Amino acid sequence: MTTVSSRKDKCETTIRVRYGETDQMGVVYYGNYFTWFEVGRVELCRELGIEYKKMEEEDDSFIVVAEANCRYKRPAKFDDQLTIRTRVVNSQRRTITFAYEIVNSATGEMIATGETVHVICDRNGRPKSLPEKYRKFFPLSPGDGKQ
Repeated sequence: MTTVSSRKDKCETTIRVRYGETDQMGVVYYGNYFTWFEVGRVELCRELGIEYKKMEEEDDSFIVVAEANCRYKRPAKFDDQLTIRTRVVNSQRRTITFAYEIVNSATGEMIATGETVHVICDRNGRPKSLPEKYRKFFPLSPGDGKQ
């Protein structure tokens, strides 16, 4: 189950932990958090009016992960309902940084926090500037340099 609610600058996506996402103790395997970050990021972009597929096909612009981190605070377990909060925290000409919070929907406990840094690249993997038509969704952060 995935539900989405958003404002212009952030998005909340709700998921339920599936059995296959856990280990023998019923605790979520650590790598799944990065998949959930991606779910939140794609939903935020969709809510902003950006379709990844069109961005890639029509504008030769790919949002490539260059750095990812996650801080695990409490375990998530099978059948927990989680809320993924996603927002843009920094935007430069060639990079976008997203921040994430994963919260247990029932208890409000913070499960994990994280951040991903993305470089805008063409289909050959060469960095490029984010096309102007997407700038309104990712306004430049103060101090934008030639990144």
